Amino acid sequence: MTFFLGTFENKVDKKGRVSVPATFRQMLTDQPFQGIVVFRSYRAQALEAAGMDFMRRLHESMSSSLDLFSDEHDDLATAILADAHQLSFDGEGRILLPPALIEHAHITDRAAFVGKGDIFQIWNTETLEQKKLEARDRARDKKLSLSLSPARKGDL
Repeated sequence: MTFFLGTFENKVDKKGRVSVPATFRQMLTDQPFQGIVVFRSYRAQALEAAGMDFMRRLHESMSSSLDLFSDEHDDLATAILADAHQLSFDGEGRILLPPALIEHAHITDRAAFVGKGDIFQIWNTETLEQKKLEARDRARDKKLSLSLSPARKGDL
């Protein structure tokens, strides 16, 4: 089970290669596809990334909750699945970001990997700092809070 946590910043070379944080790669070692699936976020100037297991769960969720031929299903499938890139890890744990993804996220010579639980995002480092400030302000202004779910057997 994957769980991506933390923020890591890595150098992007001129070819668009960037090292995926080792802790993120470790979360994906049990998957048949040794790499990640990346697509443009439709909510932010960032990239969404996950393992193939999450993408399968996402597809199953879309298929079970939306009519296959509905506009909503088509829109989500187009925005996420049709735009997704399977990016294999090289021998050094790097991926090669396609130019369209680099352009969408405005990534230059540094990229920030941001854990979000089941998924992670890849950001331009400066854009990320602004996003973090805005998110903290919104959370504070809305007084957001959660009740902690009871621990499940085996979680301790």
